[in-house]
Amino acid sequence: MAKKQFKAESKRLLDMMINSIYTHKEIFLREIISNSSDALDKLCYKSLTEEGVGVSRDDLFIKITIDKENRVIKVSDNGIGMTEEELEKNLGVIAQSGSLHFKNDMEKKEEIDIIGQFGVGFYSAFMVSEKVTVVTKAYGSEQAYVWESDGSDGYTIKETVKDGVGTDIYMKIKADSEEEKYSDYLETYMLRGLIKKYSDYIRYPIKMDIEKSRKVEKPDSEAPEYEKYIEEETINSMVPIWLLGKDKVTEEELNRFYKEKYFDSSDPALVIRADVEGSFSYKALLFIPSSTPMGYYTNEYKKGLELYSSGVMIMDSCEDIIPEHFRFVKGVVDSQDLSLNISREMLQHDRQLKAICTNIEKKIKQELKKLLTNDPENYEKFWKSFGLQLKYGMVSDYGAHRELLRDLLLYYSSRDKKMLTLERYIETMPEDQKYIYYACGDTISKIDNLPQTEQIKDKGYSILYMTDEVDEFVVSIIGEIDGKQFKSVNDKDLGIESEEEKSDTDDKQEENKVMLDYLRDALDGKVTAVRLSHKLKSHPVCLSTDGEVSLEMEKYFATIPGDHPEIKAQRVLEINPTHKAFYMLCDTWQLDKDRCAKLGKLLYDQALLIADMPLEDPSEYTNLFWELII
Repeated sequence: MAKKQFKAESKRLLDMMINSIYTHKEIFLREIISNSSDALDKLCYKSLTEEGVGVSRDDLFIKITIDKENRVIKVSDNGIGMTEEELEKNLGVIAQSGSLHFKNDMEKKEEIDIIGQFGVGFYSAFMVSEKVTVVTKAYGSEQAYVWESDGSDGYTIKETVKDGVGTDIYMKIKADSEEEKYSDYLETYMLRGLIKKYSDYIRYPIKMDIEKSRKVEKPDSEAPEYEKYIEEETINSMVPIWLLGKDKVTEEELNRFYKEKYFDSSDPALVIRADVEGSFSYKALLFIPSSTPMGYYTNEYKKGLELYSSGVMIMDSCEDIIPEHFRFVKGVVDSQDLSLNISREMLQHDRQLKAICTNIEKKIKQELKKLLTNDPENYEKFWKSFGLQLKYGMVSDYGAHRELLRDLLLYYSSRDKKMLTLERYIETMPEDQKYIYYACGDTISKIDNLPQTEQIKDKGYSILYMTDEVDEFVVSIIGEIDGKQFKSVNDKDLGIESEEEKSDTDDKQEENKVMLDYLRDALDGKVTAVRLSHKLKSHPVCLSTDGEVSLEMEKYFATIPGDHPEIKAQRVLEINPTHKAFYMLCDTWQLDKDRCAKLGKLLYDQALLIADMPLEDPSEYTNLFWELII
């Protein structure tokens, strides 16, 4: 029989589809299995709408066979099959989808899902095959046909003999090349892995003959022998766990699914299920890990959810369906409403996708809030693992997510000696407290010992301890809550002193202005000012800043790699006007100004140590200390 030409434009179009549309050759099996599933769906639908078909869903299956010697993979189904006309229409015309036409013509669309919408998935077989042969017999027909092509410029169709209805696809696998080892696709373990990865939830059994061995008992005097035998196995799970109702799945089964799927030895901290119907529909099964994955806070960590369309995996890591601030969430989303591109490898960014992402974001927030309210102990465990991620989410996109994330934040309270939400902190504030006080540092213990905190604690006010570099940016993004502004313990005015106390300190500042300016100049640009403190009580000195850049921000900017301008805080050396160190300065100023300058340098270095900042010259500090005390 003469070869027929493809009715699409040319071989160039076929080459484009084979070499450009699909980025991973391994998806050929997914596409062929999906076509077989569609054929089974069509026959199943016919049995629902027509009398006398006599087909039960339980009778339908897909069978995959490997012939290593002849380098052939055979995919068979006992579905609807194709007539000669349908072969011409579906395989002779590239991008002509019989499944799409069938789907559009269905009366009971809710009964069956057809995923083959574009008519190009079949041609992915040519990525790994030098020749493809299709033997098919349509339901209700006595005649079978064979379609054959090498994917170059055409195909043949002729009559043949076949037992039973359905379709057999024979793929003659290409010889190995330097770029690709096609022989791997002839290995049972490889095909089994691809089925589990892409087609595990096809609703019909996908069967393979698996070689096994068993022990053969021998007489007592002889060692046992093992013989090989072939056993047919169903490879796929068929029913996704996320499609089962809550009453059909136990907590143990969900935990086992998570650990096997995501290679975690621990149960998830939280399981989130979503079943949304309406203008767009989807089901989701999401997991929050109980601990931070290895490499989570690095560029190598890859976020994303597995994306399915009617049980067929489309993407194993869809980043666009989970917001960055919830990137720690793992799981699957299954929807029939996604607009897929022609290869089903990528999503078109449409309204449905954005709506699903927004809904998932709200659902995660809702479940985390519920955990925080009902089980604060476990929420704190979650916070230890992923609290930093929520803080990054607060400051990203210029604070666009602050309203969503703000009430999920936790900070350690100096008075309560435990973690509190911002909402709870405000609820427990004394009536006369004007501000939300906070202090930043490397650890809670170091912050707790800061001299700047003493006055606030003595007033009975609580201070929020912030130990992450991003915290001051979070505070800046939040701004205020219920009219209460944030105030750092390093601020010049903590809003605690009486006017009389302020006036007394200001008077002393003015009286000693010449000495304090002299000390500032003696520090040679290390500070922008030396001033008497409004906040110190029992400690001699502390380091604070003027302007918007704090010491913690300076530390953070110093850790950012790359060539960029150095960002420095405007440091201020604060001296306690009631401490004996101040009186010593005043006395020395009258007798020996040079020695007074050295005392100022010593106090500055001590302020650096208190602030957990590095000394520029530890040896000089040590020598200066002993010089002044001897």
